[in-house]
Amino acid sequence: MRNLLVTSILFLLTGNGFCQGWSQNQGEGYFKLGTNGIQADTYFSPDGSSISITTTGFYSIGLYGEYGFNSQITGIVNLPFLITNTLDEVRFQPSGNVIPGDSFTAVGDFDLGIKYGWFQDKPVVLSTSLILGIPTGKTGGGESGILQTGDSEFNQLFRTDVSFSLPVSIYFSAFGAFNNRTRDFSDEIRYGFDLGYYKKKILVAFHLNAIQSLQNGNAENVNNGIFSNNLEYLLPSLEVGWFFPNNFGISAYASNVLRGQNVLDAPGFGAGIFYQLKNTPQ
Repeated sequence: MRNLLVTSILFLLTGNGFCQGWSQNQGEGYFKLGTNGIQADTYFSPDGSSISITTTGFYSIGLYGEYGFNSQITGIVNLPFLITNTLDEVRFQPSGNVIPGDSFTAVGDFDLGIKYGWFQDKPVVLSTSLILGIPTGKTGGGESGILQTGDSEFNQLFRTDVSFSLPVSIYFSAFGAFNNRTRDFSDEIRYGFDLGYYKKKILVAFHLNAIQSLQNGNAENVNNGIFSNNLEYLLPSLEVGWFFPNNFGISAYASNVLRGQNVLDAPGFGAGIFYQLKNTPQ
């Protein structure tokens, strides 16, 4: 039951969905190749109002992985190895003047982490994680010099997850986290929960994720809606997954910001294929 539950839940990785409360068994792991994207012509300004902007796009392909070093310690990697940031052309009427569009593609910011699982044999499980955000992404890209694939700062995310499942094939997981940021970016409080239903080959889950800025940094706000300082949002999403034989599966999700500041105001979409590494029975 525990292996089925961990396999079912781990594919739910919409952006900030690291880990939940379950850890990997020793020698086992989970790996997902995923893509996601958003295109927006509106933006939540610093005062929370939605305003029109030049259409902006952000598209990512990346690999997420977890591996159990033992029954309590799990290694975590998140590697967005290909990110494209775009700006559409702007044409003025009646003058006909044109600001050309722009595009920039590069590697994104990597995440490396370690998770420690507590009470993994109990009905309610707990984990604590340290996730390091490595500034491998690029800034100042494109002909305009304003496109980015990373935020240029090294951050440390301290996270706690609590999770449990019910006999009626329902699970619940909640987390709280503190994100310590550098280069004068504001620190953040992050929190959220997942509520899911899993049965045989299918899993359906609702997520709610939030970021609250502590407004204690003065880094220049680039206003691109992805890597902005003092970015905040309340983000619900719905995700479905389908499991195939031989430990493979696929998943897809859709999300949309309910409220926010310094963040794009548009639906986001993603999909991926995942593989669960399991120990071979002796």
